[in-house]
Amino acid sequence: MADMLAIAKAVEGGRKKVVDQLVKEALNEGVKAETILNEGLVVGMTNLGEMFKNGEVYVPEVLVAARAMKAGTDILKPLLLSENVQSLGKVAIGTVQGDLHDIGKNLVGMMLEGNGFEVIDLGVDVAPEKFVEAVKNGAQVIGMSALLTTTMPMMKAVIEMLMAEGLRDQVKVMIGGAPITQEYADQIGADGYSTDAASAAELAQKLIA
Repeated sequence: MADMLAIAKAVEGGRKKVVDQLVKEALNEGVKAETILNEGLVVGMTNLGEMFKNGEVYVPEVLVAARAMKAGTDILKPLLLSENVQSLGKVAIGTVQGDLHDIGKNLVGMMLEGNGFEVIDLGVDVAPEKFVEAVKNGAQVIGMSALLTTTMPMMKAVIEMLMAEGLRDQVKVMIGGAPITQEYADQIGADGYSTDAASAAELAQKLIA
């Protein structure tokens, strides 16, 4: 019988080949793609997110686990589409204009995907117009990252542009990055702030709910 716990543990341990093998075995046994995703892959990534938040594992382990998870989701994606499994929502993420840091953003993207969101990665050095365009294209949440204090004002610029375009009430805005605080989020009118990738995925779920 397919063991979802074994899949979760393989994701946690970053064992890509094992994940690949166990996911294929589960499908061969007739387990639905959605079950494998939610009870295997997502559970593993969520557990790892908790360990990351508690300082029990670090960025390299999360990156390795995310690759293992991707090996599983790549197999499941076509099947999930044919099963018409709904994603939790569409999130556009990017590092704001003037800032080229992407490790934090990439981790957030992986965690969001791991929790069932459709992620549009806008990349780094993203102009406010591109965030606005993503909202026009159906993004329900935008996640902005900044690592430099000099680029933080771009977050405010994006929110102001959303307001000017009459789109502010259509989207939830979350921000993060080393210099960012809850106080700054409140000050610029963001909907939420998170300190790390695992919390960002939880925050996105709350904002969309």
